[in-house]
Amino acid sequence: MTDASPWLVLIALGAFHGLNPAMGWLFAVALGLYRQSRRVVLVSLVPIALGHALAIALVVYAVVFLGMTIDEKAFRIFSGVLLVAWGLFHLLYRHRHRVHIGLRTGLFGLGVWSFVMATGHGAGAMLIPVLMPLERAAMAQGGEHAHHMAATGSLWIATLAVIVHSLAMLITTGIVALIVYQWAGVDFLRRGWINLDLIWSAALIGIGLWLLMT
Repeated sequence: MTDASPWLVLIALGAFHGLNPAMGWLFAVALGLYRQSRRVVLVSLVPIALGHALAIALVVYAVVFLGMTIDEKAFRIFSGVLLVAWGLFHLLYRHRHRVHIGLRTGLFGLGVWSFVMATGHGAGAMLIPVLMPLERAAMAQGGEHAHHMAATGSLWIATLAVIVHSLAMLITTGIVALIVYQWAGVDFLRRGWINLDLIWSAALIGIGLWLLMT
């Protein structure tokens, strides 16, 4: 791979997810404060990251195999429609049907919660446009047909994409959680916080429209 931009986008998206309190760090801090333990904050990051990674992986591997059955133009249209629809749904209904989980939950419950939150946010769907250039590069190296994505040659790329994205999310979540737990406290959220959900909805819709128009 000579073009590093898709990988940088994967890292940036992972960092963005890590900054979003709805993706995990707020819950890790709340658990740590409830149990008066920084160790609890750190341990909570593991199921949060694993749940997020699983939600991402399901979409990424579906993209690999779906790409084998339809040509690239049809796949772009499908992806664009999916992103726009998901963005509109998230924009209109993001405050409804929230998943509630208690502070006494175990690690498994926390992982399930993280999986559901990442799925509901369409975190994996946003990786589809990033995977496209990576798939094309893999096909060029493997000599595959230019209009089809080959699963055999691209599974390792899909796996690496999941790992890179999830590590970026985990590192960012951990840094923010520790800063908030040790120094900032959660009261600053009441004074003002960027509406990351609104930005995320706009990004889903914008990228979807870009795929449909190109």
